[in-house]
Amino acid sequence: MTLILPEQDETEVLLSEPEKNRTKMGFWQRLSQRTPLGWKQLQKNKGRLFVAIAGIGFADLLIFAQLGIQGALFESNTLLIQSIDADIVIRSTQYRDLSLPSTFPRRRLYQIRDLNNVESAEALYTDTVVWKNPQTLKKTQLTLAGQNIQSPALKIPEITPHLNKLNQPDTFVFDQYARGEYVKVVEQVRQGKSVKTEINRRTIEVVGLFPLGASFATDGTLITSQENFLRFFPDRSAGQITLGLVKVKAGSDIDQVLASIQARLPKDTIATTKLGYLDVEQAYWASNTPIGVIFSLGAVMAFVVGIVIVFQILSTDVNEHLGEYATFKAMGYSDRFIIFIVLEEAMILAVLGFIPGLGLALAQYALIQNVAALPIAMTFARFSFVFFLTLVMCGVSGLIAIRKVQAADPADIF
Repeated sequence: MTLILPEQDETEVLLSEPEKNRTKMGFWQRLSQRTPLGWKQLQKNKGRLFVAIAGIGFADLLIFAQLGIQGALFESNTLLIQSIDADIVIRSTQYRDLSLPSTFPRRRLYQIRDLNNVESAEALYTDTVVWKNPQTLKKTQLTLAGQNIQSPALKIPEITPHLNKLNQPDTFVFDQYARGEYVKVVEQVRQGKSVKTEINRRTIEVVGLFPLGASFATDGTLITSQENFLRFFPDRSAGQITLGLVKVKAGSDIDQVLASIQARLPKDTIATTKLGYLDVEQAYWASNTPIGVIFSLGAVMAFVVGIVIVFQILSTDVNEHLGEYATFKAMGYSDRFIIFIVLEEAMILAVLGFIPGLGLALAQYALIQNVAALPIAMTFARFSFVFFLTLVMCGVSGLIAIRKVQAADPADIF
C-alpha cells in the first residue's frame, strides 16, 4: 500500500519508477527510445513498400521534369538578353518577345543621349533567319543579332577576338552550343579553317565561336555587325532597331536616369532596367504562351497523382491494422498517438520515395541537356521545393487515410 504524503503529487505516486524517469526525458530522447511502429508496419509488406517508393519517385520525377523544363524555357529564351551590356533597355510598345520583336525609330536614342548621366545609347538589331547547317546541309532557324563593332552591345568575351573580322562582308560568329549536329563545324572553326554555308541563298563565313545555347524559339544564335545584319533584310532600314541599350555613368542612380528617359521618350517606346526587361520576357512565356501554362499544370497533376498513390498505400495499411488501432484506443491511447504512427509512415515514404525520384531527375536533366541543348540543371531552390511538396503530398495522404481510424469505435470493431 502506497502512502501519499501531503507534499507529494497524486499523479507522481501513481507512476512507476521507469515512467517517472521517462516523463523527465527531453523530447528527442523520448523519440529516440520509442518503438518505430510506422517503420515496422511498412517493413512487414516489402512488396507494398517497394510499390509506394516507386510511385512517389515517379510523381517526383514528373514534378522535377515539369519544373525543370519550365525553368529551361525561361532561361533559354533570355540567354541573349542576359548577355546584353546595358543598364537600361528601350523597346517598342508593340514588342512581344525577342523571337518576334517589333522595331522602333533609332532617333529615339539620339533624343536621350544628351541627358545627364547617360554614358552611351547603342542599337541592337535582332531577327530570325533560316540557315543551312554546314555539316548536315539541313535548314534550321537561328536568331541573328547585329551590333556596333566599335561599341559592342553584347558582353560575351569569346566574341572580342573576332570583332575586327566581323567588319568584313558576310562574316559571323556562331553559337557552338546550338541545337543540332555541329561537331565537325565547331572543330574546323577552332582549327582556324574556313567554314562557309548559306543564309537566304547568300554565302556566309563562320569566323569564330561563342557559347550561348538554344532556346524554345530557335536552335541557336549568330552574331555579326550591324552592316552585315542589314544586308539580309533589304526591306529594313538602319533606322529600325530592335532594342536600345543605355549605359549610365559610373556612380549614377539608375532609377533616376530611367525616370528622365521615360519622361523624354514618346509613347511608342518603353524604357525599363535590364532586370525589368528580363522579367517582362519571362512573364510573356509564363503567362501568354500555352507552353508555360502546360508545364505548370503538369506539375500540379503530378502532385495530385502522388497524393492518390500514397493515399492508396496508406489506406490499405490502415485497413489491415484496424484491429490493432482499435486495441490501442480501447487501452486508452488517444487519436493523436495513432495519427502519429500513420504520419510516421507517410514521412518515411516521402524520404524513401524522394531519393530515387531525385536520382532519375538528375539523369533526365543530363539527357535533355545533351539531346535538346537546353540549359536545364538541378538548382537548390527546385530541390528544396520538390522535397517540401513530397512531404506535403505524403502528409495530406496520411491525414486522409487516418479518418477511418478516428471514426472507428472499438466496440463496433470487436
